Amino acid sequence: MKKTVAVVALVALGCAAGVFYWLHARGGQPLALPEVVSAEPPGFHEASVATPPSARPGKSDRAGKARKTAAPPAMIELPLKSGEVLNYTADVSKLENVATLTLRVAGKGSFLGKNVWHLQAAAHTLKPLRIVFELDDQFDSYSDAGTLASLQYEMRLSERGQKLQSIQRMTSSGKEPAPADATAARVVPGTRDPLGMMEFLRTVDWTATRQVSSPVYDGHKLYNVRAKLASASVAVGVPAGDYRATKIEIHVFENGVESKDASFALYLANDAVKTPVLLEAVMPFAAARVQLVKENQEGPESKSKAN
Repeated sequence: MKKTVAVVALVALGCAAGVFYWLHARGGQPLALPEVVSAEPPGFHEASVATPPSARPGKSDRAGKARKTAAPPAMIELPLKSGEVLNYTADVSKLENVATLTLRVAGKGSFLGKNVWHLQAAAHTLKPLRIVFELDDQFDSYSDAGTLASLQYEMRLSERGQKLQSIQRMTSSGKEPAPADATAARVVPGTRDPLGMMEFLRTVDWTATRQVSSPVYDGHKLYNVRAKLASASVAVGVPAGDYRATKIEIHVFENGVESKDASFALYLANDAVKTPVLLEAVMPFAAARVQLVKENQEGPESKSKAN
């Protein structure tokens, strides 16, 4: 059951659908510190999202074709904007508005000597579910500004009166010590956390790419996530309005084996910033929809209040 919990928390990217699956799977079990991921990768090599340079003069067509085949997915300029706030509501089965989710681009700055995006998510249960299960969780990601590879992932969980703070410092070699208040999480180079993965999917040029994959660490385990283009233009209606969107199917693999416990679809608006407007999750016990309610831009004053 622990595997199911982590998979959904991972793919839902901190969304309420993942939170509810997590709660259902865990039942009344107490909060526990996440396990440290164990891997044996070589030294750190920062992942690159840029397309490779064009073929050098004098190279054969065969070499050019080989480079094209091995090229990473086509990327676009990162559409993130400091102060972006996306508010969502979660429906589970026939229950509407059982939770809220907020995704925020808190800002861009320097962390561990690198330029990073500070990404945030917060999930809260609403009445009547809140009477039975009070939940107020916050997630923070410090992700490389160019690749969205995770440098640090933080979870501050408050569920049924139990509180847990977990700070995970990413390392691909195991040689970089974590500070006293953090745990070193050993991951493969280029690993993203759930929030960084969400933003990464917004950077993919889905008109030129059909599938991407990435290692993702959810604060508990390391997975491989594959996102596949299902449709380039579908009609989506959510509380925020009507959109034409790109539908992306998300698949999660652990040790090369795909999880069959749940299936997910993410809808990115066909606009300049590829706003995530809808997440659908089909799980063993229920189906969930996380729908965009409102999007806005925080100014410096409101951002400082939020922090």
